[in-house]
Amino acid sequence: MAEPDLAPHELRIIVAVERARSFSGAARDLGLTQSAVSHSVRGTEHKLGAVLFERGRKGATPTPAGERAAAHARRVLRLLETLVAETRGAAGAADGSGPGAPTLTGPLRVAAFRSAALHLLPPALANLRARHPGLEPEVRVVRELGRGTAGEVADGRADLGIATIGTTSPIPQGLVGDVLVEEPYSFVHPAGHPDPRSLPLVDWAENCTSYTRDWWAGQDWIPRATTQTEDDGAVLAMVSAGHAMAIMPALSLTGAPPTVQITDLGADRPTRSVGYVTTPELAGSLAVRALIRELRALRA
Repeated sequence: MAEPDLAPHELRIIVAVERARSFSGAARDLGLTQSAVSHSVRGTEHKLGAVLFERGRKGATPTPAGERAAAHARRVLRLLETLVAETRGAAGAADGSGPGAPTLTGPLRVAAFRSAALHLLPPALANLRARHPGLEPEVRVVRELGRGTAGEVADGRADLGIATIGTTSPIPQGLVGDVLVEEPYSFVHPAGHPDPRSLPLVDWAENCTSYTRDWWAGQDWIPRATTQTEDDGAVLAMVSAGHAMAIMPALSLTGAPPTVQITDLGADRPTRSVGYVTTPELAGSLAVRALIRELRALRA
């Protein structure tokens, strides 16, 4: 039996319905009639032999098959965009209108957790834009919990994700990537405090992998965290104000105020591996490769 052929417009409709959670919302976003969207989805479901959306009074809820189909559709559509951008860039270089190498243009979608978005990406993106002014980076801050930034890449919402990578958080199956930096954890406390270890511990959910938690468990001087905040910025603010101590990775401590003292935890200190993840098909794209080079150059 031949595999069903899906046209790009059918993929766009799947993505639009999944995003809008309704046929009417997808129709409005795409400039189509609701009946045209409904007809297209029924046709796609027939071709695939699977129900993609549960219809109801609350709209259209993706089934597990629908979630998977939408993720693949976003990735295929992104590849089509890359095909057009890179082909035009190569043609411009070949006909003499470019500088001799393919011109990089269009969006480059990046997902990153907060401290990476604040302190790791900006200089890399500035260098990238200086070399390729036609590129348009789009950065989304994603909490590094659950599927985190890697999930955004797997679902086709990002071309590249800055993620925590390690034995307890390996690169997800179906993606590729590598470590960019191994950042140490430090003891962070109010500067000049006479007994900082007596202060309560403040923490946030994204802070540690289970490997780091195991290290913490073996340190009898580190109490259980009594305060949980939304992110590392709030942790640093509480430490700076003299209210708490914390154990934090290096990226989170970039630009820490002088009211915060950073103390090395010694040779057996835990570290956090920060790297990139992307899809196998986009790993060879010119824009993704260019950003990876800039990220590596910063950490060299």
